[in-house]
Amino acid sequence: MIGEGWSRFGLWLAILASGLYHGINPAMGWPLAVSNGLIQRRARALLAALLYLAAGHVLAMFVVMLPFAMLAILLEWQRGIQIGASVLVIGFGACLLVWRRHPRVLARIPPSRLALWSFAIAIAHGAGLMLVPIYLGLCRAYGMDHAHLAAQVLIGDNLRMALLVSAVHGAAMIAAGGLLAWLVYRYLGLKFVSRSWFNLDTVWASSLIMVGAISLANAGLG
Repeated sequence: MIGEGWSRFGLWLAILASGLYHGINPAMGWPLAVSNGLIQRRARALLAALLYLAAGHVLAMFVVMLPFAMLAILLEWQRGIQIGASVLVIGFGACLLVWRRHPRVLARIPPSRLALWSFAIAIAHGAGLMLVPIYLGLCRAYGMDHAHLAAQVLIGDNLRMALLVSAVHGAAMIAAGGLLAWLVYRYLGLKFVSRSWFNLDTVWASSLIMVGAISLANAGLG
């Protein structure tokens, strides 16, 4: 029982950590919030932009996890689904390491449509995909695969868990990104961004592979 508790704690910690990591990554959009605030010369504009970015990011997380939430009712295949999701995450991370170009469709979304932009970026970068193995691990850790539960109860529990995971991750993401955006807007200025801009593409792809590998090992030992 104690081991299960620590397992759940570790999974939630991974969700929070990945959210903070996404928030710090400039690719997830916090520089756009800074730009919006500076252009309109209002702190409210920065906060509004952050809300749009958060909405798009959370929606992307949920949309990616939704099919897996539905598949999780197939009790006898649950471990296989988690293993498959882990392999998918590893493969996606490997592809990002080899193929560095961003999809051209992203350039066609104007920065003014922040929620749509955030949604598309999170999908294209595999941000939601990173959470899938962790989410499936939570479903198992909370005992959602007991055979005596009805299918509709399982679906409801899995969907609620997907919403909760998306919300917790999104809150952590926007807290980290929002803090950076506010510091740059209020104190550091745009010169800080131009001088200290950091590219996390390789780290991002490597982290996808790491999360997939850890989940794969967890699924094999579970």
